[in-house]
Amino acid sequence: MTDEAPPILALVKVSKRFGPVAALRDVDLEVPAAQTTVLLGPSGCGKTTALRLMLGLVRADAGEVLFRQAELSGEGLRRARTRMGYVVQDGGLFPHLTALDNTRLMARYLGWTDARVRARVAELAELVRLPPDALARHPRDLSGGQKQRVALMRALMLDPELLFLDEPLGALDPLVRADLQDDLAAIFRRLGKSVVLVTHDLAEAALFAHVVVLMDDGRVVQRGTLDELVTRPASPFVTRFVRAQHRFDARAGGEGEG
Repeated sequence: MTDEAPPILALVKVSKRFGPVAALRDVDLEVPAAQTTVLLGPSGCGKTTALRLMLGLVRADAGEVLFRQAELSGEGLRRARTRMGYVVQDGGLFPHLTALDNTRLMARYLGWTDARVRARVAELAELVRLPPDALARHPRDLSGGQKQRVALMRALMLDPELLFLDEPLGALDPLVRADLQDDLAAIFRRLGKSVVLVTHDLAEAALFAHVVVLMDDGRVVQRGTLDELVTRPASPFVTRFVRAQHRFDARAGGEGEG
């Protein structure tokens, strides 16, 4: 008998193909509640496909996707969608809508009152440190960092149980990225939500992750803490991946010294 809480979301023996390409191969993966799970790995390893399956944006060819221990399909999927928030790499904002209208889109669709919407938007703008005047701007008039802050506000608008972020900082310049990394880490700690974040960056995983899931060739090759990946690698691939990241960081550090 165990007191451990069930995962908020799980993939059970999931496989997915796109034509001749096997994107996921018999994957078992659990997302613990109230923790940040980082899906880590090189390009093409299957991490974004896994995230899209968790969101119900694509369907598995085999296996099950479970949210709160119920299959993520049909009416269950429609209900679950309002309990999930999603931030894509470039923000995915609608260009014809202001930042405010992007943020409140789903709340207005669901019939929230104007007063409730205003209060939630003000709360979120303070949380993500978005300047108040930015809410009236269109995406073309926002900086890259501001776009991602608005995208995060939109993802959090309905106060979801589970937040997904697909390489949300990958397109930003290094200084903006560093600021947003610090802000995101603080937001995750403050909200205590269940988070799934996709990245290929080991340093980003170190900043955010309670649990790291390292993937390669459509499979999970190791799941655990980052320290376990570094000190107790499960395979030669894990060792190569960690060493390659360390070499890159060392070169970047050396080039920045004057």
